[in-house]
Amino acid sequence: MAAQPLKIEFVSDVACPWCAVGLWSLDQALARLGNEVPVELHFEPFELNPSMPPEGEDVAEYIARKYGRPPEQLAQTRAVLRERGEEVGFAFGDRQRIWNTFDAHRLLYWAGEQPGAGQAALKHALLAAYHGRSENPSDREVLLRAVAEAGLELERAKEILGSDEYGAEVRARERHWQELGIHSVPSAIVDGRHLISGGQPPHIFEQALRRIAAGAR
Repeated sequence: MAAQPLKIEFVSDVACPWCAVGLWSLDQALARLGNEVPVELHFEPFELNPSMPPEGEDVAEYIARKYGRPPEQLAQTRAVLRERGEEVGFAFGDRQRIWNTFDAHRLLYWAGEQPGAGQAALKHALLAAYHGRSENPSDREVLLRAVAEAGLELERAKEILGSDEYGAEVRARERHWQELGIHSVPSAIVDGRHLISGGQPPHIFEQALRRIAAGAR
């Protein structure tokens, strides 16, 4: 009898650089596990900056205002991120602004309703656009390029962006995770019971998923 797949809900924000590290790391762990530990991966919304205006904000000013960190500490964090990204195959660019990600989450919600791996492909495309090429994920053309890259239906994506579709659903899911105590991302929730928090290295994801799968059996 085939093993029941583990359900992984990856709660994250396109604006979160550690979410890129975490996802690429999880990808490596899943590749190592192969068919030994089958999983169903789904992406859930979380906004670090839900009130970010359309014009965005300078990243150094944002970090200083929100966290009280000086520019030199930002440079140190970026160096660590680049190193961790390189370890898992993600190349960080020199991003200068923070942008609003709500429309990106609306598209990801829609993509999650489609069959196949389109949602995962869209998530990867959006993270690469934002953190790799410093593109604005609230810009319609950037979003549509990511949709095309993910192999999803372009005309349907245009309809969604021209409306408020999936807005209420995204807000409801965000509230759901906040009410469950998720206040930082990435957070991978496995089978609704187990939490793997942060941009962990691949071997940590692999070990955790093996233990959870063994317990489920």
